[in-house]
Amino acid sequence: MTIADELQATIEQMAQRGKGILAADESQPTIAKRFASIGVEASAENCRAYRALLFTAPGIEDYISGVIEFEDTLAQTADDGTLLPKVLARRGIVPGIKVDKGKGPLALSTCDLITYGLDGLAERLIEYKKQGARFAKWREVYKIGEHFPTALGIAANAEMLARYAAVCQEQGIVPIVEPEVLIDGDHSMARCAEVTEAVHKGIFHALHRHHVVLEHMILKPNMVLPGKDHLVRARSEEIAAATLRVFRRTVPAAVPSINFLSGGLSPEEATANLNAMNADCPGTPWLLSFSYGRALQQTVLQAWQGKAENVAAAQQALLKRARLNGAAQRGEYQAAMESFN
Repeated sequence: MTIADELQATIEQMAQRGKGILAADESQPTIAKRFASIGVEASAENCRAYRALLFTAPGIEDYISGVIEFEDTLAQTADDGTLLPKVLARRGIVPGIKVDKGKGPLALSTCDLITYGLDGLAERLIEYKKQGARFAKWREVYKIGEHFPTALGIAANAEMLARYAAVCQEQGIVPIVEPEVLIDGDHSMARCAEVTEAVHKGIFHALHRHHVVLEHMILKPNMVLPGKDHLVRARSEEIAAATLRVFRRTVPAAVPSINFLSGGLSPEEATANLNAMNADCPGTPWLLSFSYGRALQQTVLQAWQGKAENVAAAQQALLKRARLNGAAQRGEYQAAMESFN
């Protein structure tokens, strides 16, 4: 099998109607924060037990096509000793890996951020692939202000994403390209649209320069939203229309799947917004799906509480959110569904 065949097989398994991606790639500080909210210590055993809970939840393979893992998860096992990537693969769920090394300030910029991790990426991907990973994820973030992100910040972040994606494809790993325009701030939805459009234009120009095959990548972007401190909230229908207006201007039809991040939205908001895109705006050239972390896991953590006797209830909570988002991917979600398990 050629590398192109490998990439195509992975894309076909991941980009399925009615299915999306579970983002379970929290770093240690992030998962510690999540566990602290339910009074659970983020010990190695608790982290292993929680991820095993997620990956073995009965029925999720009907709605989840891929899982993004953190590096240490590749070596963790389920309760029966089976490596977690193998648990996923046996269920027809594609294992993936977060490969960036976190963000920091962009040199000689007063406000832009940049993500680290390109050094040694090819060598790391070879090892991750041996451990079962078939796709990767890299995140760049953009804060919105009156004068930022700057042209320098947009260009630098686009270059990082394109270089990462090219290295992935060279190794037979499907890249998820994640540009997140942050919801933090009091900016309007129009300002978010303006920034998101500029970010996407920069990224796809960079991907073209680096010969990245668009058919063998997945885009994981933010939705176009007003800032969380903005006085006027937006309805799902408005968010869907504004988001797809930007995407039709900037995302080539060759990209097979757009899997949105939830970016600070509640589980219900993230589901409703995705549903509006699929129900109200038919005929898009891409699969419009989800790659949610907190919006899939928030109710799971609340049900689990770190207790073995709550595992079944926590798994049912995950299955419910996965099922509702699967329905939203088809444009078939209704708010009344939230009342049923």
